[in-house]
Amino acid sequence: MPYADLHVHTMRSDGSLERAEVPAAARRAGVEVVALTDHDRLQPVAEPIVERDGVTIVNGIELRVEVDADTADRGDDRRNGQRVDLLGYGVEPTPALERLVEEIQTNRIERGRAIVERVEDRLGIDLDVPIDEGFGRPHVARAIDAHPGTDYDYEGAFDDLIGNGDPCFVPREIPSFERGQRVLSDACSLVSLAHPLRYPEPEGALALAADLDAVELWYPYDRDVDRSVVERAIERHGLLATGGSDAHEDVLGVAGLTRDAYDRLGLSAE
Repeated sequence: MPYADLHVHTMRSDGSLERAEVPAAARRAGVEVVALTDHDRLQPVAEPIVERDGVTIVNGIELRVEVDADTADRGDDRRNGQRVDLLGYGVEPTPALERLVEEIQTNRIERGRAIVERVEDRLGIDLDVPIDEGFGRPHVARAIDAHPGTDYDYEGAFDDLIGNGDPCFVPREIPSFERGQRVLSDACSLVSLAHPLRYPEPEGALALAADLDAVELWYPYDRDVDRSVVERAIERHGLLATGGSDAHEDVLGVAGLTRDAYDRLGLSAE
């Protein structure tokens, strides 16, 4: 059972837990440390780490970035054009991070409206879904699943309607890896590459970790994976290892760190 789950989402992005519900969910799972890493959104606190009801809450963020094909290392074409997720831990918001998040959230809302309009036009329904900060495709999929006038469930909505390349898909604007890495490094105690084995070119994504502090080693992939490539990158680049469940529901601790592994990260309340 993990001591620390460093990849958890709340209703501030596409999770189902309210922030106030996290300590109880952590206790049910036997987890003592939780990092709240909502997509492209800051937590409503300025402290990098706080204690709540006997649980340590790490202020985090998950930021999607893109490697610009024009500026990527030409020695490794696998890096070119990849979109990856960065996990920032111990966030203390800076003006640059606040500005970046505001830009992303504005684009998320505009994109969300466009996707909802396409779905409603295609299916001839009214989804009646609120579109505000933190909005993403999972919100659309849940609304489609819940609507009595559709035959799509949550997975079917992604498979046939709003997934990449599907008829109702709308791309969103993504900051560059260079900007995201720079802004997070200035605002966070630690920056990690999220779930490296989920990307089309894992080794190319792992090459980016050379410019980071850590990489997510422990993660609940939905298939058998060979973590040795991640372990080699950790050794090659002198990285720390992070881990978490990527929880979007109320079950935490599916993956994470032992206490010793967490202590090596150097994340602690002042």
